[in-house]
Amino acid sequence: MRSLSVAVIGAGSWGSALSIVLDSNGHKVHLWMRSAEQLKEIKTTGKNQKYLKDVTIPDSVQLSNDLETTIEGSDVILLSVPTQSVREVLKRIKSSLTKDQIVINVAKGLETQSKLRISQIIEQELGDHPCVVLSGPSHAEEASRGMPTTVVSTSKEKKWAEFVQEMFSNDYFRVYTNPDIIGVELGGSLKNVIAFGAGISDGLGYGDNAKAALMTRGIREIARLGEAMGADMSTFSGLSGIGDLIVTCTSMHSRNRRAGILIGQGKSFEETLEEIGMVVEGIKTTESAYELSKFYNIEMPITEQIYNVIYKDVEPKDAVVQLMSRRKKNEMEEIAEGRELDW
Repeated sequence: MRSLSVAVIGAGSWGSALSIVLDSNGHKVHLWMRSAEQLKEIKTTGKNQKYLKDVTIPDSVQLSNDLETTIEGSDVILLSVPTQSVREVLKRIKSSLTKDQIVINVAKGLETQSKLRISQIIEQELGDHPCVVLSGPSHAEEASRGMPTTVVSTSKEKKWAEFVQEMFSNDYFRVYTNPDIIGVELGGSLKNVIAFGAGISDGLGYGDNAKAALMTRGIREIARLGEAMGADMSTFSGLSGIGDLIVTCTSMHSRNRRAGILIGQGKSFEETLEEIGMVVEGIKTTESAYELSKFYNIEMPITEQIYNVIYKDVEPKDAVVQLMSRRKKNEMEEIAEGRELDW
């Protein structure tokens, strides 16, 4: 593939990491950040310490806090801003975009007010514009250091998903394509809810048994809602489903898990968010997932209890008791998808 000019919008951990990946692939990367202080720090030290500790940003990555200048002349616009900021950024840049510029989103979440996936927000704001979603089990801390990472590229059009696959792939960053944009986006968004719950479990001092149950039943909840919203069930068995859930529920790189741990240990939400110092997507996504479960009449008991902890001030231990004392069930009731079980 020829060298591309890529505008990366957002210099958080993932935006910075992907800038390094793209730079190593020979692309011309322009990295935009809102903060003038952050810009000065990276230019002075070569590091983005708050978001990507002790990782050097290559000198060949061009830095700016002028959004319009950053995207001008770029072949690709990569959105790496928090979910709730995506629409604002799109409104700022859409008059400057050309129809040939491909938009890639790498954030994972649902817009709180509309409950829309990010590709739907992009479609609302930009119309019929080339749009690709990149998702999967991928910690910035590892990808930025050249550790093996595998993700999924999805789009309404196969050619754009394959374009992004080619653009990112190298000997440590492998990209698969998947036609199920709904499932890929929902898997990447909703796993943050379960990871927050896994963190609470850890913070309460519970063990591997509890976490295994949360992850197993959690992916079932995600798949159940995903199917109701038009996703392909097989997607949730792949990288953007169970793969992303595993990495987010088990790693201390996960800010959602770390936030849950602090809540489980008795910290307030204010103390927790101050200590994490970055956006915890799972908190807002929990609200959206809970409301979607009610809209689609889908049973999501883990999500409901996490919602109760966040938004109804239920004590985490009490939420666990509610989960464990639900009516007794046959595990196959859900797996059988309505088939009559003869046992």
